[in-house]
Amino acid sequence: MSIRLDKPFQELTPENINKLQAQLGVYQIAEPDGTISYIGYAGGRSLFGLNGDLKKELENRNGQPALFRHEVNMQYMSRHEELLMLHVADFGELPERNRRERKHKLGRLRPAG
Repeated sequence: MSIRLDKPFQELTPENINKLQAQLGVYQIAEPDGTISYIGYAGGRSLFGLNGDLKKELENRNGQPALFRHEVNMQYMSRHEELLMLHVADFGELPERNRRERKHKLGRLRPAG
């Protein structure tokens, strides 16, 4: 089992978002070419969980196309940190938007393979 979020991306559309329930978890937003631009989480303070947070992402895109994938996870904070560390291990830096928002340092993760 991989620790990476390796589900296939879906288009960030109202139809795809409406399939999600108000659950806690993590998500990745990617540009149409597959480049991950943000790793986020829907936590205890998220209105309507993944569904609500992804609807906000869609609104903030102002019609620009994007992709997303998600994972329902009750340990969303730990999983979010893990996905950020994996991204740094794979690409050498955080996704663009996470670099602007990041307030504290991450640990290091060196995944096998």
